[in-house]
Amino acid sequence: MKIKAIDLYAIHLPLHVPFVISYHSYQYMPSVIVKIETDEGIVGYGESVADEHVTGETWEGIFHTLKNTLGPAVIGQNPMEMEKLHEIMNRTIYGAPTAKAAIDIACFDIMGKKLGQPVYQLIGGRYHDKFPITHVLSIAEPEQMAEEAAAMMAKGYDSFKMKVGTDIKKDVKRIEAVRKRIGNNPAIRVDVNQGWKNSAATLTAIRSLRDLEIDWLEQPVLADDIDGMAFIRSKTDIPLMIDEGLKGIREMREIIQKNAADKVNIKLMKCGGIYPAVKLAHQAEMVGIECQVGSMVESSVGSAAGFHVAFSKKIITSVELTGPLKFSKDVGNLHYDVPFIQLTEQPGLGIDINDEHLQEMTVFQDAIR
Repeated sequence: MKIKAIDLYAIHLPLHVPFVISYHSYQYMPSVIVKIETDEGIVGYGESVADEHVTGETWEGIFHTLKNTLGPAVIGQNPMEMEKLHEIMNRTIYGAPTAKAAIDIACFDIMGKKLGQPVYQLIGGRYHDKFPITHVLSIAEPEQMAEEAAAMMAKGYDSFKMKVGTDIKKDVKRIEAVRKRIGNNPAIRVDVNQGWKNSAATLTAIRSLRDLEIDWLEQPVLADDIDGMAFIRSKTDIPLMIDEGLKGIREMREIIQKNAADKVNIKLMKCGGIYPAVKLAHQAEMVGIECQVGSMVESSVGSAAGFHVAFSKKIITSVELTGPLKFSKDVGNLHYDVPFIQLTEQPGLGIDINDEHLQEMTVFQDAIR
């Protein structure tokens, strides 16, 4: 089997409400959908959702990288030879993990359809039956965040990820307001998205968080400051999660060597797709670091790929893949049984693409033959 053609769709995914984090406010999510067709007529879909603040890639740049660099390099290759495909992509261009992820995901979709198996059966088999879904609270005024959390609790959610990372005193008020509103039992995970910058500011914030029953604190310092994470970890008993600071194998090795985290957030867009994500999970398991699979707020395509990785690994104990719930229109039909996600046994990614929605959201497109 050979890759015969690649179609690229640069799209805007419409959000129900703006998504606000420490370094950006999104009115919609820019994404690139990749459709790969083989000489046997099997079609697979992948996705790239750029975050220039994390990997240095942009929406437009990813499209052109796929069109002019990665796409031509994989035409004619066997989509089932994943190790070889990644070696070809890595030789062709340094970095560019988000662009590579789209090709990786589409090829896994093809592989599953060829073999008649869900992707999770190709990477270790199903381990988890279901995952609880954590509701993500965008940055807003304290009372507004508390109101949203209470409304989501009424819908069955029992865990919340709070986006903070502005002024420390205001951030503490946000967390206090949510905890007061929802009570002591629901889980609160605090994601700073690098917003507190350094270890000194983070330790100042932590002094005010000790009595708020925080599940974990995610990426309070700048991404490359793994030493800072290690220092903070030595000074607190609040579990620390690294997100932006973990991209690939090299960072994972440094995190392990420096005892810099209790948990890590694996994202397919940061590491290059399903195959590299599995390698990171194996690295973490060797030293007992629990993993989460997160996302850049992706459509059903990227979210389904992340779920397949999460469901196949014991060391992955939580997920944050709620993009499809945030969109007023999606390209696929990934199904959530809120507050849980339960994957089907359909082959490949297990989702159907709505071609009408895909065309409606497409800003520009191209093809490689």
